[in-house]
Amino acid sequence: MTSKNNLEQMPMKVTCHVKYIIDPDMLSEFEHYAKLWIPLVEKFGGQHHGYFLPGEGANDVAIALFSFPSLADYEVYRHESAQDVDCLSAFYYAKKHKFILRYERSFMRPVLE
Repeated sequence: MTSKNNLEQMPMKVTCHVKYIIDPDMLSEFEHYAKLWIPLVEKFGGQHHGYFLPGEGANDVAIALFSFPSLADYEVYRHESAQDVDCLSAFYYAKKHKFILRYERSFMRPVLE
């Protein structure tokens, strides 16, 4: 895992964009799930940019954005999170409540300067 001080010095090179289609009647459950994942991504060396929940417009679309220094670092996060007790608990919460109908994951390169 990467310490917060080291993370601040490393440029984030890949951003994961996750578009969720959610059950609009379970928005509070999805928000709880989102709040679980923000510190978990950071625990594994990522920088979470937040979840964006429905406001105006479509009421069943939510977005998450988080970055890692490289795609390789993201893959380490994916592997390690699949074995982490807190991450498994968050996965179980989503599976139990079934508020995520589907999702799409894309990887992007941020332009920050």
